[in-house]
This record gives sequence, C-alpha cells and structure tokens, in this order.
Amino acid sequence: MKKIVSVIIGLAISVVSAQGVKNKDHIPKKVRKHSVYTATELEADRIFNKLVKVRRNLHENPELAGHEEHTQGLLKQYLLDLGLEVQTDIDGYGVIGILKGDKKGKKIAWRSDMDALPNDFPGETAFLSKTKGIGHGCGHDLHMAIGLGIAEVLAKNKDLLKGTVYFIFQPEEETFVGAKEMINNGLLSRIHPDQIYGLHVSALPVGQIMVRPNEMFAYQKRIRIQLKNELSKEDIKDLTKKIRNSLVRTAKGSKPWEIQQMSNPEMGLTNPNTMFKDYLIMDEEFNAYSKNNQFYLEAYLYETDSSRVKDIIPKVKKEVENSGYKDQLLSVSFSQENPTVINDEKLTNSAIKALESVYGKNVITPDYGQVPYFNDDFAYFQQKIPGVYFFLGGSNIEKGMNAMNHTPNFRADEESIRTGVKYFSSLILEQLNNH
Repeated sequence: MKKIVSVIIGLAISVVSAQGVKNKDHIPKKVRKHSVYTATELEADRIFNKLVKVRRNLHENPELAGHEEHTQGLLKQYLLDLGLEVQTDIDGYGVIGILKGDKKGKKIAWRSDMDALPNDFPGETAFLSKTKGIGHGCGHDLHMAIGLGIAEVLAKNKDLLKGTVYFIFQPEEETFVGAKEMINNGLLSRIHPDQIYGLHVSALPVGQIMVRPNEMFAYQKRIRIQLKNELSKEDIKDLTKKIRNSLVRTAKGSKPWEIQQMSNPEMGLTNPNTMFKDYLIMDEEFNAYSKNNQFYLEAYLYETDSSRVKDIIPKVKKEVENSGYKDQLLSVSFSQENPTVINDEKLTNSAIKALESVYGKNVITPDYGQVPYFNDDFAYFQQKIPGVYFFLGGSNIEKGMNAMNHTPNFRADEESIRTGVKYFSSLILEQLNNH
C-alpha cells in the first residue's frame, strides 16, 4: 500500500509542478493535501536565492526607526510585482500588502518588522552595512525577506486561498511604538484580520521553530524610586542590594540571566526543567541621577509570573522605608512597563496542530520557559487580535554563526529564510483552508 501511495503522490506532484495545481480536482483526495504542500515547498526553494539577495540589500541599507524610506520602497515594489494591493499611508513608513484569495473565507495577518539598530557591530562581513552607525543586528532584514517570501508563495497559489492575507510590514519596532501607532492611526479599521502571526529569528539552531501558549518573554518593568535628597555611593550600594535581595527569585543553582543558554538542552528552553521559568531577576546596578532637585534610582527587572507583578512596588517601598528612608521617600513606580508578547492559547494550539498535520509531530520544538531581556511590540496587535509569535532558529555553530540578537557578532544563517517561508506559508494555507 505504501508503494502505491508514493507513486500516486509522485504523479500528483508532477501535475502540481507542471500546472500550478490547476488540475487538482483530478488528484486523489488522499494525496491532494500532500501535493499542495510539496508545491509550496518547491516554490520556497525556487525563490530562496532571490530572497537572499533582497535580505542582503536590506542588510547593506539599514534604517533606524522612523526613517525606513528605502526599506518601504523596496517592500512596496516587491509586493506590487506580485500583484498585491499595497497601502503605504497608514503610519510612518509602514507597508500593507493585501492578497485576496479566489474564494471567500477568514482573514489572516502576517507581521514583519522593518527597522535596524544604532550600532557599528561587525556583523555580516560579506555584505556590511553601508551606513555608519546603523546595522541590522536583530534580524529584521531576515523577517522582511521571509514575509515577502510567504507573500510570493501564497500569491502563486492564490486559487487555493479561501480568504484574505494581510502582510503588515511594521516600522519602529525597536522603539516599541510602531505597532501601537499603526493601530492608533486606524489600521484595524481598514483591515479586519481574525488572526495574526509573526516571528523573531533567535539563537536557536537554524531550522528550529519554537512556540508556546501564553507568555513568550518575562514581564519587563523599569522600577523608579524617587527621593528628596541625593544619597552617597555607599548608601546607594547598600539600599539597592537590600532591594535586590528582597525581590530576586530563581531556582536553586539556576542563572536565568545567562540568556546564551537558551538553546542548551540541559537547562535551556527545550527542557521541561528549564532555568528560564519561575524567576524574577533585575539589573545588578541601579541608574542613579538627580533631576529638578530630586534624586532617582532606576533599574530593569524581569518577572515570569504575572500575578506577582502587583507585589513588586509594595515590596520595594517597604524595603526603602525599613532602610531608614521613610521621610525621604516620595514615590515608587514603574517608569516603563511595556506589554508582553502573550500567545493566544487556543490559536497557538491550533497553529501547532496545523503545522503538525502537514510536516509531522517533530516540526515544532516545545518551549518551556520565558526569555528575559527581550520583548516585542507585536504585543499591541495581540491585545486586539488573537495572535501567535514564534521563535525561528538562526544559529549555525558549524558555520560560526550565532544569532543572539543585539550582540556585536550577531550572524544568522540565511537558511532560516527558507525555513520560515516554507513552514509559515503552509501554516497560513492550512489555517485558511482547513481550520
């Protein structure tokens, strides 16, 4: 029986390759689905080198948040060449590509971020940034190439789409304002997606996809203590040490601040006993400064448990007062508390099942922890629409590539583009047509 099925599949794939699934009604139902996704995989392979060139163009011409003019032009033209409707008047240099399938159905959005970082990191030596002081050290150039690739694969299989796909290319992610501003400027009154997806290249091994329901990152807060008078260096050291001791929580022997261990099989995110769960960590040193005749202490902290966040300010206040500064204390507050990426549980499980139905049980690597230090303003979209955010592996130790974001030697294997286009074009097809 297996041999017979494989022969039929081979014949079906030949029809798909030659005729773009035009004769799909003549393919046996048992193998039609397999042949469709083989076709998308073949298309992802076919356009891979083209997407690498686009990525390198973006890498050589990085632009900071709010200045993504060249980037916008490249994205716009690519999408227009695919036959998509394109809008660029929603906010800043954002781009919206709209692909309407031949059949009515759900509406799904895919988001890619656009901006680069202010740095002079060496990065990719073969195609260095041409702009001094600016570089793609976070992988957004890869994200855009993947977004364009998904758009191309789906555009060429438009007759299979039951619904509409929106490609949101979002500026100003690094400043954490782009998603919020797009929404505030009416994005969701123009498009009405039922679901939204996005990803971030990470230090996981290339080809690996990781996701989990609920929080992907720890809750990031910046605590601010406002005092009447300046403290001496010794008093600052003593007070902040007491505050840290009262707050910091980790499992015995674990060091969740060692984010480079995220892919370590013994202690990283893939281990159910990962050190990246149930912790609160914070900066070793507080930023101390005077302003308007008052004195301030500030530090970032990272908490995995949302129910414990409400206890942080009372604990800090109590520690300051018990340390002899009750009369000096003016306030304790969060000076920054951006929302955290929280994957919709039902949609995440649906997305995992959808990918597994096409590529098998091992396609998704389970995630048992929450990453500190990083976050993404994709969270603003998730506040309005059920959404799922994936980690996509970009590291390749054999090639000397470590895709740890925001580090001087950030380098990602471009094979991650192929992986992203293949799997996530299939995900969108599957979610539109079968789920």
